[in-house]
Amino acid sequence: MKRSKRYKQSLQLVNRLQHYELEEALNLLKKMPPAKFNETVELHFNLGVDPRKADQQIRNSVVLPNGTGKDVRVLVFAEGDKADEATNAGADFVGVDELVEKISGGWFDFDVVIATPNLMGKIGKLGRILGPRNLMPNPKVGTVTMDVGKAVGEVKSGKVAYRVDKFGNLHIPTGKLSFENDKLKENILTVVSAILKDRPATAKGNYMRSITLTTTMNPSVKLNVNSVTLESKK
Repeated sequence: MKRSKRYKQSLQLVNRLQHYELEEALNLLKKMPPAKFNETVELHFNLGVDPRKADQQIRNSVVLPNGTGKDVRVLVFAEGDKADEATNAGADFVGVDELVEKISGGWFDFDVVIATPNLMGKIGKLGRILGPRNLMPNPKVGTVTMDVGKAVGEVKSGKVAYRVDKFGNLHIPTGKLSFENDKLKENILTVVSAILKDRPATAKGNYMRSITLTTTMNPSVKLNVNSVTLESKK
């Protein structure tokens, strides 16, 4: 793969054999040549789970205490009082039939979809469209709920959903590179703590095999798993 000059400069700063402490890793990311935009800081896990087994398919969500740094566009399928509740909570798009029609026609100008349980039958036909984009409402991550006001508020304030892929990996945004280190660190430790709590009872051996930290346009930095997990439990 052809890499940019900036990426190669960043790569020279990283010891690929070293597992960094979290504070070291964050400082290292800040030293790398910047991109022309505010990059997202991403946390990547490789877990000792078998996603082929139903009881090891990790899927959940977590609210980042300092937000994601992104203006999240929320679409809510609701009607009546629940539609009003969603609107008052700051939802960007609220409705039912007209939204189903727009999405069926190829419209996707939103980031998160929330729905009340009674409408899931009506929007079920969107599964083949929203599912592959990880946008289909799901009770496991709190996007199928009657408490739409709370759900919208959480998403707007920094709630992120995650789902293990077929290789046992998780990829989770934890803020923007412009965030102060203390805020990024708090977000990251919150995510690590959530993933530890998600450990399936049937998972055997080493659960958290590796954790890497990266930004949108720069190389990854390996973290010291033991110290990061211990710090997340404090």
